[in-house]
Amino acid sequence: MSSTTVLQGPDADAAPVQWWRDAVVYQVYPRSFADADGDGMGDLPGITARLPYLAELGVDAIWLSPFYTSPQKDAGYDVSDYTDVDPRFGTLADADSLFARAHELGLKVIVDIVPNHSSDQHELFRRALEAAPGSPERDLYIFRDGKGEHGELPPNNWTSIFHGPAWTRITEPDGTPGQWYLHIFDTSQPDWNWENPAVHEMFQGVLRFWLDRGADGFRVDVAHGMVKPAGLPDATVNAEGLIDIPEGEVPVYFDNDGVLDIYREWRPILDSYEGERMMVLEAWIPEKRLPLYIGSEKAHQSFNFGFLQARWDVAAMRAAIEEPLALAEAVDSPTTWVLSNHDVVRHASRYGFPADHVFGEGLARDEVPDADLGLRRARAASLLMLSLPGAAYLYQGEELGLPEVRDIPDELREDPAHKRAGVPGRDGCRVPLPWTRDAPAFGFSPSGRSWLPQPAEFGPLAADVQSGDPHSTLEMYRAALELRHQLALGRYDRPVEYLEGFPEGVLGISRGDLLVLVNTTGAALELAGIEATADAEVLLSSAAEDAQGVEGDRRQASVPANAAVWLRRAAPARG
Repeated sequence: MSSTTVLQGPDADAAPVQWWRDAVVYQVYPRSFADADGDGMGDLPGITARLPYLAELGVDAIWLSPFYTSPQKDAGYDVSDYTDVDPRFGTLADADSLFARAHELGLKVIVDIVPNHSSDQHELFRRALEAAPGSPERDLYIFRDGKGEHGELPPNNWTSIFHGPAWTRITEPDGTPGQWYLHIFDTSQPDWNWENPAVHEMFQGVLRFWLDRGADGFRVDVAHGMVKPAGLPDATVNAEGLIDIPEGEVPVYFDNDGVLDIYREWRPILDSYEGERMMVLEAWIPEKRLPLYIGSEKAHQSFNFGFLQARWDVAAMRAAIEEPLALAEAVDSPTTWVLSNHDVVRHASRYGFPADHVFGEGLARDEVPDADLGLRRARAASLLMLSLPGAAYLYQGEELGLPEVRDIPDELREDPAHKRAGVPGRDGCRVPLPWTRDAPAFGFSPSGRSWLPQPAEFGPLAADVQSGDPHSTLEMYRAALELRHQLALGRYDRPVEYLEGFPEGVLGISRGDLLVLVNTTGAALELAGIEATADAEVLLSSAAEDAQGVEGDRRQASVPANAAVWLRRAAPARG
């Protein structure tokens, strides 16, 4: 028996399918993907050289984290020139070559855009510092007079995402203490003033610049943050005097309705170009607000972070599937699925902890996951994700089963959250990739240099070791992506159905003839006698002890502990 919880879906009758609706997108973190010039930091020529690997993996598109000119105080999310390439990464000609080669291989290219803030080294912010209070130059950013008798107190009580106050006081050109500027993130990342039409015009020009060069879309950073509430009111505080953010809500400076007008301005620009140009939002907002951001006149998609945050638990995973699919139906836009990115602990490590483990900002050295268990569960979760309708976003290295790196020396960490508050930060998921086990820096750089140290355990996980090994995580991903395309699993023309009759701790779903079983328990699930799986043949298993990509007349006798399988129902007999 089964229970259908989703209707046909937003693209059931769409023909042809817009590419972004069911695409598998691979996030490339340029610093850590591949280094061609040997300076120890990844670059655009390095990415271009490795594009055939991504085409062979089976993804449809790549998303490039920022490669723009930047002081790199926040790994490129502090942009000082939105229309040029940082020399660490190459040149505009290198970007053109990357785009052209990707398109030759059939890969779309999504670039990051960072509209909430710039670098404090941006020419316009430097001019603002040199100008007088109330000047047009200052009005491009959010400058305010301070409170207190001499303006010595911040304009309000807002705090930074990276800890500490969200305001920094400047010294005026005449040497006197002056105004304060807002930075929701690091002090080196002043927020743009989106109340100023000139900011709107500037970013429209940035969009056109990259669309003209061949970008197929944009991932919008802090997509819910650009417009601040009128009057910049204080945030509410609790009895202890700390800012109070109710569960499920966001800080007062996020998710204000004015941001929706920005997407209404941007959408016609994207629609004016051929090739279904798109934008996907990084919007950490309550799910009830998502329909306001998505639609034919606004953004195409927004990241679904609920699936990433779901515990290793059937009820939690089922809810993290049902709710986004229902929202996708409401907004006529397929949902997205994601398990890892450059801001969170890698899921091969997250799943190595008890289901109720509370994660801070990065893994501390004394937080030691069960690596084997984490990888088993991560592989299973990935198979579940890739079976679902909509778009899937992969983070570089997850196809190798890379874990979070915990023991980076503090003096080498670069995350501003670590520098401001001493938390471990996000560097542990940003360590450069291992390509070749027996090469310097595991093949990341010809010089053997690496901007963050690679642990010894990366060696056995290198791409050359895993390639061709049917038991490897890499080959599991390749097989899953091939089947996903063959079976059109990203489409909504087959509803997601939840299967009944399984023991507690087992999630079963059906996508037409495909059955997906996820065993979250520590014991193998014997399938004998379970009606839903009768005469079904195995297509793919997440368990490393099972070879990947097995097809043919083979029956699945059991689902191993902490594993997932894809099964195909037997064709009905013809009378």
